[in-house]
Amino acid sequence: MRFCLHQTHVVGTVSCRLFRPLRSLRWCYLSLSTFHLLIFCTFFIPSVFSQGDDSAEIPPSINKTALKEKAHELFMHGYTAYMRHAFPHDELMPLSCQGRQRGVSPSRGDVDDVLGNFSLTLVDSLDTLVIVGEFDEFERAVRLVVDTVRFDSDLVVSVFETNIRMVGGLLSAHLLSLELKQRGDANRFHWYTNQLLGMATDLADRLLPAFNTTSGVPHSRVNLRRGLLPYLRRQQDTCTACGGTMILEWATLSRLTGNPIYEQKARKAMDFLWEQRHRGSDLMGTVLNVNSGDWIRRDSGIGAGIDSYYEYTLKAYILLGDEDFLYRFNRHYDSIMRYLNKGPLFVDVHMHKPQIASRSFMDALLAFWPGLQVLKGDLRSAIEMHQMLYTVVKRHTFLPDAFTHDLQVHWAQHPLRPEFIESTYFLYRATRDPHYLEVARQVLESFEENVKVMCGFASIKDVRTMEHEDQMESFVLAETFKYLYMIFSEPDELPIHPDNYVLTTEAHFLPLAIGQINVEGANKLPRRVLIDPDEIIEHEDADQPRRFASACPNLATADDDQYGLSHLLRSPDQLRSFVLRVREAVNKVLGGAGGEEEKMGGTCPMAPDNAIDLDDRLRAWAFSPSDPDHLAELKRMGIQVEMGEMGGQSGIVKMMHAAHTALDAKFALKGLLFLHEMSKYVENQKHKMAQQDEVFEMPRVVQLISWPHLGSPGFVAAPAHFGAEFDHSTQFTGQLAFADPFEACDGLRNLREMRGRVAVVRRGSCMFEEKAFNVQRAGAIGMVVIDNRNDTNSSDQNAFLFAMSGSPTEDGGKMTVVEEVQIPCVFLFHAEAILLMDQMFSHPEALVRLADSVLSPAFCFEQTLRQNPSFLRQKLPIINQFLAVDAEKETLRLHFYFDGVNSQSAPEQKQAVVERNMRWIGRTVHFPTDAFGGGVAKSAFGEAKRSFAFLGHVRALAYSLLGFPNTLTADDMNELNQMIKHLRLRRNSDGSEGEDRDEEEKSPPLPMFQYNRSTSIVCRFINTKNNVESAKFKSLLLNLNLLIWQLGRHILI
Repeated sequence: MRFCLHQTHVVGTVSCRLFRPLRSLRWCYLSLSTFHLLIFCTFFIPSVFSQGDDSAEIPPSINKTALKEKAHELFMHGYTAYMRHAFPHDELMPLSCQGRQRGVSPSRGDVDDVLGNFSLTLVDSLDTLVIVGEFDEFERAVRLVVDTVRFDSDLVVSVFETNIRMVGGLLSAHLLSLELKQRGDANRFHWYTNQLLGMATDLADRLLPAFNTTSGVPHSRVNLRRGLLPYLRRQQDTCTACGGTMILEWATLSRLTGNPIYEQKARKAMDFLWEQRHRGSDLMGTVLNVNSGDWIRRDSGIGAGIDSYYEYTLKAYILLGDEDFLYRFNRHYDSIMRYLNKGPLFVDVHMHKPQIASRSFMDALLAFWPGLQVLKGDLRSAIEMHQMLYTVVKRHTFLPDAFTHDLQVHWAQHPLRPEFIESTYFLYRATRDPHYLEVARQVLESFEENVKVMCGFASIKDVRTMEHEDQMESFVLAETFKYLYMIFSEPDELPIHPDNYVLTTEAHFLPLAIGQINVEGANKLPRRVLIDPDEIIEHEDADQPRRFASACPNLATADDDQYGLSHLLRSPDQLRSFVLRVREAVNKVLGGAGGEEEKMGGTCPMAPDNAIDLDDRLRAWAFSPSDPDHLAELKRMGIQVEMGEMGGQSGIVKMMHAAHTALDAKFALKGLLFLHEMSKYVENQKHKMAQQDEVFEMPRVVQLISWPHLGSPGFVAAPAHFGAEFDHSTQFTGQLAFADPFEACDGLRNLREMRGRVAVVRRGSCMFEEKAFNVQRAGAIGMVVIDNRNDTNSSDQNAFLFAMSGSPTEDGGKMTVVEEVQIPCVFLFHAEAILLMDQMFSHPEALVRLADSVLSPAFCFEQTLRQNPSFLRQKLPIINQFLAVDAEKETLRLHFYFDGVNSQSAPEQKQAVVERNMRWIGRTVHFPTDAFGGGVAKSAFGEAKRSFAFLGHVRALAYSLLGFPNTLTADDMNELNQMIKHLRLRRNSDGSEGEDRDEEEKSPPLPMFQYNRSTSIVCRFINTKNNVESAKFKSLLLNLNLLIWQLGRHILI
C-alpha cells in the first residue's frame, strides 16, 4: 500500500498512472505496510469512482434516484417531527410526541448524560440538512441555534458524547456555513460572523476541567456550569474510547481559533493511551483509571468502550498528517487481526493474554470496523466482516445491540444505530458493487416498515418482536439517514465532495485543509481522500502482491483465484466478481445463509425446492455442554452426549452418533457435519494449548468447616482463569456474605458486611472478572459465583468443562497493571448453589473454605476441639479501609496507602505520604473517654491525648515499612495493645461509619480499599502481664527482620 502527498498542479485528463505510487520521487512515497489510503494535494484530481456513471450495471430493481428521494423524505419526516414536537429539547420521544428534557422527563440514569438542555438533536443534524440539499432550512436552523442554545446549565454531561455530538456538530455546521456563504449567494448567510465557532469554543472550555488529571486522559463527566465537582473528581474510571475520541474535533478547534490548548490536551490523552497499551500484544483495554492509568477492565475488542479510539488514531493521521498516528494504528491493526479476528467473526480477548476470549458475544458498535478497513485498504477483510453483519441483519431485520458468535440475539435492543450502513456506504464507494446498494435499500425499507411512527422513528426494544421504545437518538438524523442518502448519491451530486473531508465518528464533516492550518511551511493546496482499489493489498497467504486496478479497464489481463486476486485485475466487472466470491466464501463458513446473490442477478443458481437447508445448525465452536438447548439440539441430530471418566481422568465428554435416532434425515446430516467439525475443533484446540503451554485448571472445593458442619457438606466448584492461585498448601477461609447488588456489576452498597468475608454473587449482566474487581474493592477476601440458570447440571459434572474467563497478571515478565484480581474466585452450578445458600440462611456465621482439595470431616472436628482459629467463627466489629481490630485475639492489622512511595524514595516523599495516611486514619477513628472512665471535664483532653499517642505509634510502624528503623519499644506495644480495646470508628450523621460529611468536603477524599494498593502490617500482641521474659521476647521480636510475603504486600511482625 502506498501513501503519496503529490504537490504537482494537474490540468486536463488524468491518466491511470497518476494514481500509482511515484517510486522515483522518494520525498512523496512512503511504504506503509498494508495501508490502503491515498491523499493527494492537488488543484484537481478526479476520484477514480467519478470517471463514469455505473447506472447501466445496476439492476432495474434499484432506482438510485428514487431511493435517494426516499431517504430524503424519511429524514425530513424525523427532522420535522423533532422540530414540531421536541425543539428546543434535546431528544424527541416519538411515541409520546414530545421532547425529552433533562430533569423533567423520567430519568434513564447514566444514559441521560448525553442530554444537556442544549437542543442536541438539532445541533447534531445541522450538517445533514446541507447534505440533503435543505439549504434554507439549514440557515434557519443555524439562526435558531445561535439565538436559543446556551451552555450555562447546572447539569452533568458526558464529555465524550458532548464532544462528538455537540462540539463536532457546531464545528461542521460552522464550516459548511462558511462554504455556502462563499459561494456567491448574497442572500445566504450574509449575517453569519462565526457565531457557531464561538459556541463550540465556549462548550469546549466547559469541558476543559475534565482534563485536569495526572495522565491527561479526561474524566468521563463534567458539570457544564461548575466544572469538575468533588464527587465527579472521585469518579476516576473512564473508557478508552471516551479518552481517545477528542483529537479530530479539538485539533480542528485549535486550528480554527489559533488557541493550541485544545489540540494539546487531546494529543496528551492520545499519547498516554498509547503508552498504556500492552507491550506484548499491542492491544488496549476497555476501562482505565484517569490518574494512575491502571486498567480496570482489560478485555480488548473493537466494539463498545474502545471502538472510536482506533477510528480516531487512523483518522487523526488522515486529517493532520502526523505519521505517529499512522504508526500506532498499524501496530494496533496488526494485533487486532492477529488475535481478535476469527474469519468473518471477531472475539473479545484479554489484552494481557490474547489467546483467551473474554466474552461470548459481539456488540453492534463493532459494525463500524469494515468501513475503517476500507480506509485502511484491507478490502477483503472488510467484505468478509460486512457479509457476516449482513447475515445477522437478514436473520433479525436489524442488527441487535449484541449477538452471539453463532449469530443469535444476545441483547435484543436496536436504537437505529448507523454503524452498519456506514460500513455499507464505504464498501460501495470502494467497490461500486450494486450488492451494497441492495443492502442499503433493504435497510431503508426496514426503517419505513418497522420503525416509522407518526412522530419520527421509534427505537426497537426487541428485534424479535419489533416492540417499540419511546426514544429517537440524535444520531438517527445525524448519521443513519446521512449515510443512507449519500450511498444513493454520486459524490458530484452532493453539495460538498466527501473526498475533501474526514467524517468524524458522529459523521460530522471536517475538511482535510484543516491539517495544514497553522503548520509552518505547509502547502495550501487542497487535499482529498481517494478510496481507491488500485493498490497493493498484502495477505498472509499471498505468494505475490495482489492488486486491484479498476481505474484502467483496458489493462485487465487475468481472473482471480478462490480467495483473492493473484494477478492484475483492472475491470469493474472483475472487481465485483472478486467481491462476490468473498461473500460466497463467508456464506459457506456461516452456513450458507445467503440468497441475496440470486436477487441481484448473479450467476449462482437457485437451490431446488427439495434441497437440504443446513442454515442455523449448531457449530462445534459454539457448543457448551452446560447449555440444555445445545444438548437438545444434539439429541435431534441423533447425537448422544455422556459425561464420565476415561483412563482415570474425570470430566470426559463422549459423543456418539446414531443416524436412526435423529429427528429426520436432515438432522442426521447435521449431526454428521457437527461431529466432523468437533473432531477438527478439538484437534485444533489441543494444538493451540500445546503451543501456548496452557495449564489445565482443575476444579475447586467450597467446604463449610465450622460447627455444626465440620467439613460436610463440601461442593465441587469450577475454577477461574484469574485471581489467587490454589495449591495444596493454600486455602482461603472466611464467612459468607451476599453482595448487594447481587450480580455485583456496580459498586456494592453493603461495604461493611463485605469486608473480610467471602462474597456470594450471581452470574450474569457483566464479566466474571468485573464482579471480582467490585467485591475485591469492597474488601471481600474471596468470591463464589452462583449460576443464574436452574436447568444446568451439577458442578461435579461440569467443573472440568468450565472455567471463568479472566486476564492474566503478567506482562512478559513486567507487571504493568497495578490493579488486578488477587482474591480466590470459584463458580458453583445451580444444584450446589441452592444447597450452599440454604446453609447460609440457616447458619449465617458459618465459615467456608475455598481450596483445591477436600478436608476430612474428622480433621475439621479435631481442629475445632483444639480451638484452631481457622475453624472458629470470627467477628471483627472494628474494620475499615485503614485498619482491622480483633481485641480478643489482640491483633491489629493496618493498611497504608503509599501509592508508589517506597524505601528508595526521597525522605520528603516518605514524610508526605505517611502524614497523609495519618490524617486519613485520624479522621476515621477516636477514643471515647467514657470507655476509660473519668469526668466530663477531662473528656476532650483525654480523647485528643489518646488519639495523638495512637497515631504516634501507627506513624512509627508506617515509617518502618519505608526503610526507617522501628522505634517502638515493648512498652509502646503494650500501650498500643490497650488502646485497640477502646478504639472506635467515627460515625456520620446518618449512622454509617467513616468521616463527617462536612470534613469530607474540606479534605481530600478517603481512598477506597484496594487489595493490591495497600501495604499492610499485622501486629499480634502478647499479653505480658508484667512478665519480664515475655517483654524481652517481644523486644527481640521487634528487632527481627520484617517478613514480607507477596499477597498485596502484607508485612508480619
